[in-house]
Amino acid sequence: MKLFPIKALLLFAFCLAGNQLIFSQGTYSVKAMKKWFAVTGTLSGKVTEKDKGGALPSATVYIPDLKLGVVTDVNGQYHFNSLPSGIYLVEVHYVGYKTIIKDVVINGSTVQDFELTLFAIEESPVVVTGQSQATEIKRSPVPIVSINHDYIATNLSTNIIDAIAKVPGVNALTTGPNVSKPFIRGLGYNRILTLFDGLRQEGQQWGDEHGIEIDQYGVERIEVVKGPASLTYGSDALAGVVNLIPTQPAPEGKMIGDILGEYQTNNGMFGGSAMLGATKNGVEWMARVSHKQATNYQNKIDGRVYNTAFNESDAGVSLGLHRTWGYSHLSFSLFDDLQEIPDGSRDSATRKFTKQITEADTVRPIVSEEELKSYQITVLHQHIQHYRIYTNNNFIIGNGRLAVNLGYQRSVRREFSHPQAPTIAGLFLQLNTFSYDLKYYFPEFSGWNITAGVNGMYQDNNVTKGTEFVIPSYHQLDIGPFALIKKTIDKLDISGGIRFDNRSFKNNELYSKPNPVTGFDMVVSGDDTVGADKPFSNFSHTFSGISGSIGATYNFTEKFSVKANLARGYRAPNIAEISANGVHPGTNSYQIGNANFKPEFNIQEDIGAQYSSKYAIITFALFNNTISNYIFNQKVVTNTGADSVIVPGTQTFKFQQGKAKLYGGEISIDVHPVNGLHFENSLSVVYALNKGVAQKLKSDSNKYLPFIPPLHGISELRYDFDAKSSHIINGFVKVQLAYYAAQNRVYLTDNTETPTPGYTLFNAGVGAGLTNSKGKTIVNIYIMGNNLFDVAYQDHLSRLKYFEFYSSSPNGHLGIYNMGRNIAFKLEFPLDFDVKK
Repeated sequence: MKLFPIKALLLFAFCLAGNQLIFSQGTYSVKAMKKWFAVTGTLSGKVTEKDKGGALPSATVYIPDLKLGVVTDVNGQYHFNSLPSGIYLVEVHYVGYKTIIKDVVINGSTVQDFELTLFAIEESPVVVTGQSQATEIKRSPVPIVSINHDYIATNLSTNIIDAIAKVPGVNALTTGPNVSKPFIRGLGYNRILTLFDGLRQEGQQWGDEHGIEIDQYGVERIEVVKGPASLTYGSDALAGVVNLIPTQPAPEGKMIGDILGEYQTNNGMFGGSAMLGATKNGVEWMARVSHKQATNYQNKIDGRVYNTAFNESDAGVSLGLHRTWGYSHLSFSLFDDLQEIPDGSRDSATRKFTKQITEADTVRPIVSEEELKSYQITVLHQHIQHYRIYTNNNFIIGNGRLAVNLGYQRSVRREFSHPQAPTIAGLFLQLNTFSYDLKYYFPEFSGWNITAGVNGMYQDNNVTKGTEFVIPSYHQLDIGPFALIKKTIDKLDISGGIRFDNRSFKNNELYSKPNPVTGFDMVVSGDDTVGADKPFSNFSHTFSGISGSIGATYNFTEKFSVKANLARGYRAPNIAEISANGVHPGTNSYQIGNANFKPEFNIQEDIGAQYSSKYAIITFALFNNTISNYIFNQKVVTNTGADSVIVPGTQTFKFQQGKAKLYGGEISIDVHPVNGLHFENSLSVVYALNKGVAQKLKSDSNKYLPFIPPLHGISELRYDFDAKSSHIINGFVKVQLAYYAAQNRVYLTDNTETPTPGYTLFNAGVGAGLTNSKGKTIVNIYIMGNNLFDVAYQDHLSRLKYFEFYSSSPNGHLGIYNMGRNIAFKLEFPLDFDVKK
């Protein structure tokens, strides 16, 4: 299948959604559709304080399934016009008060008042990821956590995945401060599916140093599914999902915006973002531009770490329309990042970093202090460009709903590895992805909610424009029909489903010869293949599998609930695992795949409990995950035990397949002894066993799985305060200890990995909003610090730990260490206006 028909189909779909529903000035199509769309109604009422009965102006009333929100007026009144009839979950928020979450039946003119109470503990958040419809976390058997905007804003991070790395059960595989990949309960890469606004993020996730191409300033909240989500999303969601949800549209009749500026001291990172959006009469729009850049980060062992600078720019725009037939949203975003990747080369005596300056690479000079402090991107770097256009549509048909979500992404990744030819890319990857997701939500009957649908993607990846080839060009087509069901019986919620996935995969043969002009390898065809190298042969295969889930939650009281879930996940091998055969720039490794790999399948059992009161929230979760055909990377050695070297200057790795077992859990205790004071504690642990080794061959060197995070704990003492008479709101001051135990349960075979010592980091932060005489926030000010005692440490999931050219060091330290003390200063200027009638 060629790319052109895909583009044509996508263009047609966008024209249909856009021209017919958003931009058309005509009314014929809408009138025709009204014949099968639902009867409409309205929803109105008043939001008041329960104890005193006073009105609560500027409270937010939101309907997640319709993506609609309004704000109460000065009298606490709210009103939705022209809503489709049905049963919808409604959220009511007001700062300092307990959120109300309630199912409301909309049929004709519906009136629903809400009374809010002062409460130290927030209500269970509402989530949409992996669910048949918007659901409270406490009523979902699937292990899931929601991270709100306040958490993101008040915790110092260097990228959006780093922002969730302190969440229990979540870690990040890092290659410096701006490249992070999510790990959930010990699993990552293509086992974790990253979504942006519900659309799967596609950008060469198989690569070690390939991060997530998303503007961190445009993410409002994050939902993390900790367990198999293949039922809803298919392959690549075997171990979980990270859904990055962007800033939501303005409430009806409002214009919103923000201007943000940030500076971080360790690497001189300065960033900024500006957003503006409005909604009026059901028509909404929003636009955002962002930029951040930094020089090389530093720590007290390595000083400044050469080639870790970056320069990133982002932009996005969205349009939307809400009518009685439902809604239609159209969004576009771009990501452009110049990203340096270190190789760890140093002078053996001084341990100062050196740099490659010639192709022959016979001499490497020491990097000067001026270069280490420079913001200028070096010759050896990556240039990543990611373009995304997608449409989310929800059509009300009778008492049911049809969701039609389509997206197109183009990821262009160039890795420049030729110091004397700075404009010629070594690795040049062009990935085009068309994704589709169609779901029909049947009308609720007798407490049953049923959803059926199909989703998948078509991908085409071209590698022929580069000079280095670690994977071949390929294309693949995924299709996955599924059905979800949910039943509520008083205090019991039961949900489950089943899915079948099919992936048709084909990679192309590739011949290469030295270019007579540049001397670098180039792709050749036809008669030129005579005498050429052939690193890749034609290969095609169909992968398929069944996944499913069944679980239940029982709410004994409003304060206490328990849940259990059993899920089966599926994952087809990725392109690197099947076909890799070459040097991957930026990793110091020669990678070898295996075309005989089978799909991975897993069975995960989860149990959990939650207790929530005015003075404490306690959550507890255990999991057991058994994976068949588990794929992992292992270093290749010679018969003498020395590293196998196919290409000088690299280490050779080959993917292996076996059986694995992971088990562990998380516990969180959030205590509120007095109003405003929070003492939050969490602990998470994963144990991972390699079950693919015969008993007689099992040893301490091969009994564990590689690259599993250690036991990890967080303790935070925070005090929230307001001083409205002094025009201060949403103030906080906090101190935090982050503890990481030593990881000695490692895969030592062939020196694949090494143990990592434990460490403790001390973090702190303070911030508040300043208001004007009318009580509106003028600016939010944050000062936050990580690793304030400047501890020298190596995270077990930091790839830079293994960037070392020597077996010993004069200072006793090998590899590259993580970031030292880092203090951030951040200003945020929110905007909020009424749209004139």
